[in-house]
Amino acid sequence: MHRNTILLLAIAAVAFFSGCGKGGEKYINPAGYNFQTPHQYKLPLELDEISGVAFYAKDSSIFAINDEKGWLYKLKPGNQLDIRRWKFSSGADFEDLVLLDSSFYVLQSKGNIIKISVQNNGNLVTHEYPFAFGEGNEFEILYYDDSLNKMVMICKDCESDKKKSLTTFTFDPHNGKFSDSSFTINVQQIAATQNEEKLKFKPSAAAINPKDGLLYIISSVNKLLVVADRKGSVKKVYPIDPGLFKQPEGISFTPSGTLIISNEAAGVGVANILIFSISKI
Repeated sequence: MHRNTILLLAIAAVAFFSGCGKGGEKYINPAGYNFQTPHQYKLPLELDEISGVAFYAKDSSIFAINDEKGWLYKLKPGNQLDIRRWKFSSGADFEDLVLLDSSFYVLQSKGNIIKISVQNNGNLVTHEYPFAFGEGNEFEILYYDDSLNKMVMICKDCESDKKKSLTTFTFDPHNGKFSDSSFTINVQQIAATQNEEKLKFKPSAAAINPKDGLLYIISSVNKLLVVADRKGSVKKVYPIDPGLFKQPEGISFTPSGTLIISNEAAGVGVANILIFSISKI
């Protein structure tokens, strides 16, 4: 074989496999994003269990929480991360974070929500809203839907769930009231896209993309990114590379559509934040 031909074949092989995951599996990027080229920030050991992120547009920083320890972190990206933190709780199982009107809302796994208000002197004031629909539920997702003026909770494992769907609840931050399910996530529909008859879908984070108005749901357990409309109807399902997304537990967007995903350490290296610039949707 001619030397130039061999060289061209080698280049083509590199180009093909650069978009592939382990075992040669090729991962398809969601519209507008290149999952092969994130900007990555490694996090300190105290954030190994980072479990929720929220973008702060005023100074382009990222707020975060970690599981169990009850600290609110402010991460300012730059050449290196500038990190500040405030104590808001003695500890619980904290799963997600929403920033709305200068207040923070932290979701506990059993469904309770803690509101954190920052006073003029820098002190934090908290108020807890107990989940109103019983015990025996597990949540990891809380996000704000501006079309409802409410926050939405998606079950990871709730008593009211059926194998074919996942239940959702809403929380009104203006009156502190919870409401019963407004829609469900069709798990069968997700399973069908993966050529599976059954799927135990365990979503870990979700947020609405301001550029297309769609709901982006990520599942660490299933290594899937699900794109749905605001009523939970599934539009696209993307398998994600476990080599990059080792344990995604937080997701947020900037107003311009830049995608932010946090990964827990998961016993491999350290936790990180991945930032994906948007090209076009």
